[in-house]
Amino acid sequence: MPSPPPVVSRRRVLLGTAALAAIGVAGAACGKPPPPPDLDNLNAQLDLARSDSQLASDAVATAKPEMKPALSVIASDRSKHAQALSDEIARLTGTPSTSTSATTTTSAAQATPPTTKDVVAALRKSADSAAQLAAQLSGYRAGLLGSIAASCTAAYTVALV
Repeated sequence: MPSPPPVVSRRRVLLGTAALAAIGVAGAACGKPPPPPDLDNLNAQLDLARSDSQLASDAVATAKPEMKPALSVIASDRSKHAQALSDEIARLTGTPSTSTSATTTTSAAQATPPTTKDVVAALRKSADSAAQLAAQLSGYRAGLLGSIAASCTAAYTVALV
């Protein structure tokens, strides 16, 4: 008996190729999705919040007695901003939030403690950055960043006068 016609073999090859392609597409679909577009900006805001909180805490040591309570409140507020940003990043990415803060210090920074003026400059930068980003976003993230910008602005224009 002769072997099956070549058409049957081609059909099997085509079916097998189609099955492999479908498995490849399904496997790619199950992979990790690309990061959301706002993620880098939110991470930058998170870094600013953590840095500002640490800076304000460090400035308490050398601040005038009347400025110490305001600097402590600012450190606490910026820590809360960091937590809110961390929570939003976790919601956005679907990964659990981590409460660890990565602060880096240098020996030069330790030799000269930050001043209230340093905190004001950092808050001004953070307020401007958050306000610019809020204008580009919508919904909850825009409101969160607008609130952070307003808080930073109030801190350096009212609390640290």
